[in-house]
Amino acid sequence: MHTLKWTARAPRLNGLQNKNVYRRLSRFPAIPRVSSASSLTTFAVVQMEKQPLPTEDDKTETTESEVNGYAGGESQEASSEPVARAGWNSKIEYFLAQVGFSVGLGNVWRFPYLCHQNGGGAFLLLYVLLMMIVGIPLFFLELAAGQAIRQGSIGVWRYISPRLAGIGYSSCVVCFFVALYYNVILAWSLFYLGHSFQYPLPWNQCPEYRNVTVKECEKSSPTSYFWYRKALDITDSIDDTGSFNPYIVCCLLVAWTIVCLGMFKGIKTSVKVMYFSSIFPYVVLFCFLVRGLLLDGALEGITYMFYPKLEIWGDIQVWRQAATQVFFALGLGFGSIIAYSSYNPKNNNCHRDAFTVSSINFLTSVLATLVVFAVLGFRAKGKVIECVVSNLKELSELVSSGHLPNSLLPNVSYTDDPSSVDLQAYRSWFQQHGNNTIGNLTDCDLEKEMQKGVEGTGLAFIAFTEAMSLLPGSPFWSALFFLMLLNLGLSTMFGTMEGILAPLTDRFKTLARNKIKLTIFSCIIGFLIGLLFTQRSGNYFVTMFDDYSATLPLIIVVVFETFSVSWLYGADRFLDDIEAMLGWRPSVIYKYLWKYICLLAMLGLLGATTIHMFITRPTYMAWNREKASEERLEYPGWALAVLALLIIFAMTPVPVALIRAVLKERTKQTSRDTETDAHVDKDNAKVGLFIAAAMGTFALMAAVYCIYNKFYTKHQYLHTQLNDDPDLTTDAMDPPPVFFHASADSSAVDVRRAGYGSLSDTPSIISVPPSLSPPPLLCPSLPSSSPLTL
Repeated sequence: MHTLKWTARAPRLNGLQNKNVYRRLSRFPAIPRVSSASSLTTFAVVQMEKQPLPTEDDKTETTESEVNGYAGGESQEASSEPVARAGWNSKIEYFLAQVGFSVGLGNVWRFPYLCHQNGGGAFLLLYVLLMMIVGIPLFFLELAAGQAIRQGSIGVWRYISPRLAGIGYSSCVVCFFVALYYNVILAWSLFYLGHSFQYPLPWNQCPEYRNVTVKECEKSSPTSYFWYRKALDITDSIDDTGSFNPYIVCCLLVAWTIVCLGMFKGIKTSVKVMYFSSIFPYVVLFCFLVRGLLLDGALEGITYMFYPKLEIWGDIQVWRQAATQVFFALGLGFGSIIAYSSYNPKNNNCHRDAFTVSSINFLTSVLATLVVFAVLGFRAKGKVIECVVSNLKELSELVSSGHLPNSLLPNVSYTDDPSSVDLQAYRSWFQQHGNNTIGNLTDCDLEKEMQKGVEGTGLAFIAFTEAMSLLPGSPFWSALFFLMLLNLGLSTMFGTMEGILAPLTDRFKTLARNKIKLTIFSCIIGFLIGLLFTQRSGNYFVTMFDDYSATLPLIIVVVFETFSVSWLYGADRFLDDIEAMLGWRPSVIYKYLWKYICLLAMLGLLGATTIHMFITRPTYMAWNREKASEERLEYPGWALAVLALLIIFAMTPVPVALIRAVLKERTKQTSRDTETDAHVDKDNAKVGLFIAAAMGTFALMAAVYCIYNKFYTKHQYLHTQLNDDPDLTTDAMDPPPVFFHASADSSAVDVRRAGYGSLSDTPSIISVPPSLSPPPLLCPSLPSSSPLTL
């Protein structure tokens, strides 16, 4: 076990209590005799610039001066570092913890969806590129910072600069938000796991009421009905909160109990659980891969998945989604990476760890993608065959009744074995004659079937469960799948909770001495607040928190992390500290990656995410009971206020800590040497310049995006029309899309056919309810009277 105890017993001279002067004074080999406090201060500043981060042999004790930049003044209760720090018993434990945290549910149900929607193999290449130049360098930065300073996120960023101490607190807040809804997903997995030990599975067929099939299930599917009606008993909108779901409440209680027991004594107990929870998912994934590759339709699914579409590289939204996935897949900004690495010995090769963990994470995503699309290919092909057989039966009846000539009947047989239907031959016939035949023929398209329910809960609890119900021994595969989801979620939850508990216990000795009580208290609070997600409308709140509580705050956290290390602390100085730890110096390319590439990439991602969030009105998918299908609804006003509060609350610690540190420096430093004053002002100038540059970048990106958005629809429409008919001229086109313009009282809308030169001379007016009136334009580059696309 490696422990660390700091002492910083600096003299108080003329009221000067600056952290940058007195930190590590006790470690100077020799201090010459000086005649004044000012001379001592100047000498200390010069020597401090040459000092590395704390070494293993440091024996120091951090007081409140490590927080505020002042010596003495506050009680020992507020000290930041416990007397002793735990350590990993072996490198395997550390790897299991880091891999278990970074590899989560998103690898199974988010990455395959993004890869499917954004060009297949082309998206993989883009993802690898961004991981190499952005993901791994930032992952290495967090690993090295935690290992060097040996504290949680609060202590690390406070040590780098007191003005950026709020970064650690923001990470804790975001971790708490994520833990609230993430454990609800574990509760859902427990619910399905409990229902998997029966045959047939309860979602295998529609229930009957008085010998009549329930219409809601008949209109949708057995798996959709079970998910929305039996598991969630969901309401029609977020406005109708409904009562608590007692089954989900019980499952949530069990989930938080498991987390509490696993975190009872910190990493000593959680790592014992992770021996199973981090390894078992890989066993299940390999089992599903072998079984999936033997299924009919698996090859079609995988081929469809990885077919490269290189043209997507020109779409800025694809770059944004790829960068966001890299960011969240590695778990950057949560503070959990820092917390786990802080338990490492000082000479641990964190550079190799960064590449190893990132590679395992990527390969796990690829493995999960193979499994998902092998199984979904089997499911989709089965549905397409059913669709084709149904169409062929209807065509046969039309021919028998004389409503359709026999020559139009496709030369496809289905009577002997439906699985032997030639789908390619039928598809060719349908494209040629499908629109010319009478009857209600369905477009049996394999690609469209592959696109249904391939993301998030729709994949795990609807599409995948439906595919497993078609397998022989379906209860076994169902139990295996949901047990895998449970373990994936547990290992991530342990890391998320560590991102909350480790920084707080490092910051406050009182909490460190009562860590077990703090763990139990945190789990109880998490369960009580988590009851919000167990209401009948709980799934809508899970979507809200998942989309907005973490994305923007975490990106801002990582932006400030990168800036504080590469510019405030200094990339060269940080590489010196890493060299002191490892015994060799990492490549100088990291300096340029941290200072320019990573920082600019994160600023670009922050700008794109912010602009997208403001221009696109927040929506969610709701279940319509009457239609038995999902529909997209806009969040009501009170929900938008909740979204804003989530983001504001998560980011408040950053400016609060900055303002607090600056005010402390200005009000409590009664005398400062000129060189020290310049040193502090230089850091303040860097922070101010960085914030100003970031705001200017956002404004420029917003203007470019709005101009692009203004003209993109017009050119996209023109391009589509010309592609459909190359001989078509712009004068011979069908009328362009409809545009509308709201009147002042928003009670009527001016509907116009908008030509690309001018509007129609005689627009028609229709009455539209105020609730359907267009929202105000958010792009400042467009006038409020400009027409909006309807």
